Amino acid sequence: MSSHHIVKDGQEPALIIANGAACSTELMGQLLEWNPYVVVLDGAIRRVRELGLKMDLLLGDFDSHDHEGEQLYQSNIEVIHTPDQNKTDLQKAIELLIERNYTAVNILWATGRRADHNLTNVTDLVRYKQHINLVMLDDHSRIFPLKTSFKKWYTRGSVLSLMPVGEVHGIITTGLKYNLNNESLKIGYRSGSSNEAMHDGFVTIDYSEGDLLLMECMD
Repeated sequence: MSSHHIVKDGQEPALIIANGAACSTELMGQLLEWNPYVVVLDGAIRRVRELGLKMDLLLGDFDSHDHEGEQLYQSNIEVIHTPDQNKTDLQKAIELLIERNYTAVNILWATGRRADHNLTNVTDLVRYKQHINLVMLDDHSRIFPLKTSFKKWYTRGSVLSLMPVGEVHGIITTGLKYNLNNESLKIGYRSGSSNEAMHDGFVTIDYSEGDLLLMECMD
């Protein structure tokens, strides 16, 4: 399950493999096919190697397991030691790809398993929304931060959840079963979970203030 493309840096999305719950081989295969540059966080290295997945860069603080990562220093895989304990390995990987002029990144294995890691990884998406396009995927959802205006075509019944990170104000939507008209959402109090596209057609989402995630959900 590997694929190599001839591509200039940053022209196609990179793929980050984190250390959460694994996804299906089908989803992994699709992303490896279309994301030619693969960054693996050090906590996932053993599972990635066991599956025989390709990787281009291994990144992390290497403080939570044995020396498998160190063994890769002698291979053709780039290894970056990032000991900064004030940032997660996922944050470090995203920031490195921004520095290397990538415009889009897909993220796998970042959900599931430990709840604290799951919550941090998902909510961290909003901090980079002005710098890079991020999408977090698993077998049940596709999660990405919205800028203040969004428009996309969906089939009728597509399940869409609007999840605020903090408070979001001035939300106006069209094309949803339950539209919002200049309303607010607040994490822990009111979210836009389990909405859906009313018809085949465009859904629009606009808001004036805050950080908003869209989750395209598949049961």
